[in-house]
Amino acid sequence: MKILFLACLSPKTGNNTTAERIRSHIEKAGHTCELRDAREFQSSAEVAELLSRHHFQSALGIHLFKAGRFLLDIQIPFGIIFGGTDINEDVKVEQKRVVMEQVLLKARFAVAFTEELKKEAEVFMLSQSSKIYVQPQGVQTDVSDSFSWTEFLKSAGLHTEHVNDLRVFLLVCGLRRVKDPLYLADDFSEWHCDDPLNVLIIIGPKVDPVFTVEVEDVVHRTAGISVALERSQQELHAAMKRCFAVVNSSVSEGMSAAILEAMDLGVPVLARNIPGNASIVQHEFNGLLYSSPQEFVHQSQRLVSDRELRERLVRNGEEHGLMVGCMLH
Repeated sequence: MKILFLACLSPKTGNNTTAERIRSHIEKAGHTCELRDAREFQSSAEVAELLSRHHFQSALGIHLFKAGRFLLDIQIPFGIIFGGTDINEDVKVEQKRVVMEQVLLKARFAVAFTEELKKEAEVFMLSQSSKIYVQPQGVQTDVSDSFSWTEFLKSAGLHTEHVNDLRVFLLVCGLRRVKDPLYLADDFSEWHCDDPLNVLIIIGPKVDPVFTVEVEDVVHRTAGISVALERSQQELHAAMKRCFAVVNSSVSEGMSAAILEAMDLGVPVLARNIPGNASIVQHEFNGLLYSSPQEFVHQSQRLVSDRELRERLVRNGEEHGLMVGCMLH
């Protein structure tokens, strides 16, 4: 079967990684899958013309609005995968919600990465709940052998003789507002001033150039926080494996690949307590959840002082990583 796959393909973002992973598995199953950036198109008519010209037999999209709206006029069956922000954020905008309802009505099936995301979708589109299936996301990590931790820290502006003593909290996210990378800035900086061994590094692609300038400006004048240049997936996984803990501060998530990857790599996770994160992280079992910057600092201090807690989180997180990893095979 020849399949057109639409997604927003900003380089080195979670959406891009997820789309590439799904495309790979579709092709391993014996189908032809052409992955295209939804931002290339201006209308559903353009997509319909492409499908007709190249004889595609079915289509797939990630995100009910960003990809789904371009599938409304096509004459072949299609499925849709919830992106996270479509259900958590875009449904609040009436114009977008109407379009997404039409997409779900016409789709043969829809996939949510978590049961919670399916329930959120049903609040707005209950009549279509029978076609929504839950399929947790799988991950696969690959660590670079040539990665230098010292050079990585230097590139993030950390020049210290006590590299091995630093407790690096790594916030992995594309620089855009929904990821809220500055949420912890003030409280983390205050904690850093009390204990300079604690540092926070924000790493990810500059998805929103205007917001990136804002982040870099705040970080420049905030002690204990740095921004690192984005790295290849292998180098990022190497940095994650070497850090003290991986942090998520998002306002909204579908299912965070960075959290799953951290668990797979045996690294503790501190995640903001939102539905998408809480569907993965069981507090004090395979990670720690926080609902405020002050609570983040408190949970981080526990992670620093309680070795037994840290070992339990890592052990249970790795078991979770093995479970989702099995979904790749």
